[in-house]
Amino acid sequence: MKHLLLIKQIYLEAFKNLGHLIVQNYFKIFSWFCFLSFVIVLYAFIFRVLTGFAFD
Repeated sequence: MKHLLLIKQIYLEAFKNLGHLIVQNYFKIFSWFCFLSFVIVLYAFIFRVLTGFAFD
């Protein structure tokens, strides 16, 4: 739980004094897009490993 609170605090501090509202919202959307992309790739990799996919 301590790690999640630390990640939340880092996320909030990263966007605190970033500048213009459009730039701030763009980077928030981009960071969530990157996080979701990483989760999808991680899910696909774990699915392939568990179903016995041959990585040749």
